[in-house]
Amino acid sequence: MSTTPRRPLRSVLPALLLLIAAVLVAAPTASARTEAAPTATLTEITGFGTNPSNLQMYLYVPDNVTAHPAVVVAVHYCTGSGPAMYNGTEWAQLADTYGFVVIYPSVTRSSKCFDVSSPQALKRGGGSDPVGIKSMIDWTVSTYSADTSRIYATGISSGAMMTNVLLGDYPDVFAAGAAFSGVPFGCFATTDGSEWNSACSGGTITHTPQEWGDLVRAAYPGYTGTRPRMQVWHGTEDDVLRYPNFGEEIKQWTNVLGVSQTPAATDSPVSGWTRTRYGATGDRAPVEAISLQGVGHNLYAWGMAARALTFFGLDDSGPAPQPQPGACKVTATTNAWNTGLTASVTITNTGTTAINGWQLAFTLPTGQTITNGWGATYTPSSGTVTATNAAYNGTIAPNASVSIGYQANHGGNSAAPGGFTLNGTACTAS
Repeated sequence: MSTTPRRPLRSVLPALLLLIAAVLVAAPTASARTEAAPTATLTEITGFGTNPSNLQMYLYVPDNVTAHPAVVVAVHYCTGSGPAMYNGTEWAQLADTYGFVVIYPSVTRSSKCFDVSSPQALKRGGGSDPVGIKSMIDWTVSTYSADTSRIYATGISSGAMMTNVLLGDYPDVFAAGAAFSGVPFGCFATTDGSEWNSACSGGTITHTPQEWGDLVRAAYPGYTGTRPRMQVWHGTEDDVLRYPNFGEEIKQWTNVLGVSQTPAATDSPVSGWTRTRYGATGDRAPVEAISLQGVGHNLYAWGMAARALTFFGLDDSGPAPQPQPGACKVTATTNAWNTGLTASVTITNTGTTAINGWQLAFTLPTGQTITNGWGATYTPSSGTVTATNAAYNGTIAPNASVSIGYQANHGGNSAAPGGFTLNGTACTAS
């Protein structure tokens, strides 16, 4: 029996050391490398960049994430967390549908409230929470080649206040924001280290539009670029951040965006809601404000994120419909039985230019509720309804028509709706 002599260890060691050195040179360190997160699950990301207030970053990436996705930053309320915001809102489900990425910042300080009051928070690059959130965005943009023209912020209560702060500190980063039960940028400012400003929460701080706008502009002195659009929501019976803050937010953001404080459009998309739009009448007006009659501080409800998504423009692939030159005619008929009906609606472009992308608004008679429809998406199902074109019928050439319809329940009144407007233009009914 023969054996092969072993090579002495000392002769192998130099080659082994060279191999290890080569591997160490070729592989970046973990802190210098960004790796995609698992899809379809909430994942905590660490080492995402400068983070002066020790925030946590949670990320949701859908299975069908697009090649250059939009990014939504969803900011939680006091006592909340990133996972709570993930579980309590539908942003992840909307991401599954539309392919964008959601960042859920999470506070680690004991109050679980975001810093919207310190001098550091109210200045671009000043430190505190906004800097950490900006690092989360930078990490996400780098890792997923995200579309930097489609980054949005939204939040509830403390998160709504942070939404105002983020849009003020980083107007070059965000395209739009949606704040649910918040206060204007700078309203919560303190200099004594306190996180709470009772005068602001009580709705007793008021300024002129110019003064409010100047507070925002002071966060990034010298900035002259495009400012993000803003959507604000508030309940009239809010006993935590009183309702006057809603009007002050409107004053602030109409001034910042350079549009009139007189609404360009007013409607009631849901019973008890009053929606005003400033600077334009379409879904992407510069400022949109929704007041909820008789509703308290905890106004957020499932389905509201979808409305914010429409304001952002992330629920379609093209520009939102805006008022267009020309005229229109609508014919509507119903065929009813006991407690149900079907309605047929024909939209005719009587103008001289093509309509590219349309929304038809009308009011259902009392007691009617749409149960299903065709040719358009109908929201909400009762009251003042907006029918949005399908992918195949969004263009209406001059003198051309499209037909849509729906099925509805009724409580005795089976009449057809009236008062149609197409992209904000009143139509002739026939």
